[in-house]
Amino acid sequence: MKIEEPGAAEPQQQPDGALFRDFCELCENLSATTGRKDRTAAVASYLASLSAAEAEAAARLLVGRIFAEREGRVLAVGGRTVLEVVKRLGGADGGEVAAGADFGESVARGLPESPDGKPLLLLEVVADLRAVAALGGDGSRRRRLDELMRLFARASRLEAKYLARIAVDDMRHGVREGTVIEGIAAMSGMAPADIRRAQQTLGDVGAVARQARRDPAALAESNAQLFRPLKPMLAQSAAGPGEAFDELGGDLAMEWKLDGARVQIHTRGDEVRIFTRRLNEVTHSLPEIVAQMRERRADEAIFEGEVLAVRDGRPLPFQELMRRFRRKREVERMIEVVPVELHLFDILHRDGVSLLDEGTGERWRELGEACGTLQRVAHIEPSTRQDAVDFYRAAVAAGHEGVVAKSLTGPYAPGARGRHWLKVKRVHTVDLAVIAAEWGYGRRKGWLSNYHLAARDTDGRLLMVGKTFKGPTDAVFRQMTETLLGLETSRDRSTVYVRPQIVAEVKFEGVQASDLYESGIALRFARIVRFRDDKPISEIDTLESLRAV
Repeated sequence: MKIEEPGAAEPQQQPDGALFRDFCELCENLSATTGRKDRTAAVASYLASLSAAEAEAAARLLVGRIFAEREGRVLAVGGRTVLEVVKRLGGADGGEVAAGADFGESVARGLPESPDGKPLLLLEVVADLRAVAALGGDGSRRRRLDELMRLFARASRLEAKYLARIAVDDMRHGVREGTVIEGIAAMSGMAPADIRRAQQTLGDVGAVARQARRDPAALAESNAQLFRPLKPMLAQSAAGPGEAFDELGGDLAMEWKLDGARVQIHTRGDEVRIFTRRLNEVTHSLPEIVAQMRERRADEAIFEGEVLAVRDGRPLPFQELMRRFRRKREVERMIEVVPVELHLFDILHRDGVSLLDEGTGERWRELGEACGTLQRVAHIEPSTRQDAVDFYRAAVAAGHEGVVAKSLTGPYAPGARGRHWLKVKRVHTVDLAVIAAEWGYGRRKGWLSNYHLAARDTDGRLLMVGKTFKGPTDAVFRQMTETLLGLETSRDRSTVYVRPQIVAEVKFEGVQASDLYESGIALRFARIVRFRDDKPISEIDTLESLRAV
């Protein structure tokens, strides 16, 4: 398989390129290191030893990716496939391997220590995994198994351990994207804030690492670019509209929080492209929104808005809207079946000028000038606490989720969840990761139906905060059982553990201290409202936000 060669001027530690074994040894060292500064230094030292292309690949692998986030592609190799590879290579029985608490360790123990052929190169591994992800059509499963067998046959036990972890997106080395960003900053001699800004605007830690090896100074000038989607700014939770008013010091705007799908719309002339909050393009599915956006006043612009499924003036359930976003065929017919509306609420770039550093108030004024007659979300700048409460009540009465309160002077921070934006919902919900599910009994026999729910701690670990089978319909249980089995990494007698890829919106009545879970807290009377296809795991709620509740 062809490997991308580094440029002539790029440093290269080994004649044949960086070894995958060295990456695995770095991960082992990171797992044994507790201090953030020491982890950052280790990442910086390793990235400095690589070419630009290798640094790009390594930075992504460290956060469990082989593709740039904006590509919207995943490896799509589940734990069961890896276990089949182990079995075919003469390793331990699949059931025996699956019983291990750590999937990567289990795979490593299950394989014989007899790698074949030349040592694996870092870029070679990435190229092979990308090729596996691209396989489709008739016979693709067999071909995936064949390709993976060739890769694992050349791997030592340590390398097999991390190949398995990459496959199930569970690196277990305690390093999150923030540490990698700080490592890139240390490696390049740049301020962490500049690297963080570059990552937010480029939307890919790999692209940042590559540029930092080639031309670090250019990263300081990174800004929003047309047709390259940015990560969305996120909001923290507030207890109520009055509390949000107080926390922002009365210097705020408020907007209705619509129960739709957040989109980012890039425009230049007649070209209009629409991206989801997961950075996936959905332009083809929303032709009426494309037509509407051609009525704007600004030529070049990046807008943010909410697409809402509406009938007779009232919002339709979120799942109805998702039918539109997934639709690739008969789109014209679906326009009649699931009509949608666009409500704009922000602008990030206009006619060659970035607006990311402008405050919310100034961006709202720019949005008004740029969007022309296009519809904007309901918006006020409340003068009193009672104004804020009344506006919230009006949103709820209209059938919406609640409001978002925004500091008038706060800049737009792509991908960040700060206190400049505060969301207030009529029903308190959080977004959590599904990390396992138990087999049901009685009416639910044969379905994975008691879902284990996790929030993220400050080190990026997913820690369980509760479990529930309440909320989903029988049809959803059946569908989720199939989905979760495709994400399986291991199982015991009653529980299937899965790659964390599913986000559940969960309603609950309170949070209490608990010795039952490592997180130290547990949700009271948790109930699943819906599964969020539109949200990535990186946007789930944190233990900090739950403790605040």
